[in-house]
Amino acid sequence: MATSELIEALQALAHERKIDEFYLIERLEDSLAKSYQHILDLEWDARVTIDRETGKIYVYELVPIGDPDPETGEYTQFEERDVTPDDVSRIAAQNAKSVIRSIVRDAGRQSIYEEFSNRVGDLVTGTVLQGTPDFTIIKIRDGVEAELPHYDKKRYPDELNERPAGERYRHGQRLKVLIIDVRDPAKEEPRAKGDQQRPPIVVSRTHPDLIRRLFEVEVPEIYDGLVEVKSIAREPGVRSKVAVASRERNLDAVGACVGPKGSRVRMVVEELRNERVDVIQWAEDPARYVANALSPAKVSSVEVDEPNHYATVVVPDDQLSLAIGKEGQNARLAARLTGWHIDIKSASMAGRSLLEEDDDLLIDDKDEEESDEFCAFVGEDGTRCRNHARPGSRYCGIHADME
Repeated sequence: MATSELIEALQALAHERKIDEFYLIERLEDSLAKSYQHILDLEWDARVTIDRETGKIYVYELVPIGDPDPETGEYTQFEERDVTPDDVSRIAAQNAKSVIRSIVRDAGRQSIYEEFSNRVGDLVTGTVLQGTPDFTIIKIRDGVEAELPHYDKKRYPDELNERPAGERYRHGQRLKVLIIDVRDPAKEEPRAKGDQQRPPIVVSRTHPDLIRRLFEVEVPEIYDGLVEVKSIAREPGVRSKVAVASRERNLDAVGACVGPKGSRVRMVVEELRNERVDVIQWAEDPARYVANALSPAKVSSVEVDEPNHYATVVVPDDQLSLAIGKEGQNARLAARLTGWHIDIKSASMAGRSLLEEDDDLLIDDKDEEESDEFCAFVGEDGTRCRNHARPGSRYCGIHADME
């Protein structure tokens, strides 16, 4: 490859990949400097320059001059000695392919990082390109791909699993995903497993903010700021609770999110592959908020212990299983949504609890009653006499002499 052809190839690559041409050439110069230092077996570091017009390559050995810095022991001044070999172009061509590939890949990742690093938390729509047992590659647009990880947490505890249980994707399928991370190519540690081969953008289908963004798309009142999503609790792929509040006095926040005949929330549910979504009214009063969070169960009363953030909820007997939910799911999501520890009791359980508080008094009364009614005699074997005591006496007629 002639030197001028090298420049033309670099310019074409820079234009195709939308990479700065001068940045690409500078990276190639740095990489070739390391290669030539090894090839020419130089004692000191090398520097390579490429003429931006002709593409001619020059190689210099940086020979230190003067004395080293007394504190660091490093030289600060160098003399450049031209060591350009006769076959410099051939050597450059041999190394250029792998070097350029690496530079283009790194520069592309840097460009993506600069574009998307400020978009963490955004909702994007992509197309499934391919899947592996550990992650799915999603095309966001031409030249930009994202990774939806679903690593086995037992095998790779440091990796992510952002795919709801039960979801599987096919090639060409369109997905709405949430950007949760953009890897910085300049950051050396810590690096993800196989980082060089994986897309720099990481997306999620399990993050609670995915629901927030979906509601923003479907509910104009949320997008315009008239309705606010206060809190979200989610068990991905199964069920979620969303607490909303209105900033307009006469606007029904829950109704706005549900939509006519449930049309708006239905669109969110369909995008989440039929994950159940409960929209509840947020309330400033903790007792009312906790009661709303346990919807669809009906609550009889809520007693709150604000210092300890503890709420005791009483529900009708026929609502207990609904309030707790399958395997405690409804109560668990309500606790996450409100941030309160919730203790749920049925009305009958609450009644028994009140009686148990007076157990000592009841037992004393019973003992006193028994003491007045039955004979107080106890035999040698510990058996108490079952006869009634005589009026005005603690003993029956048989044991009257015990007085």
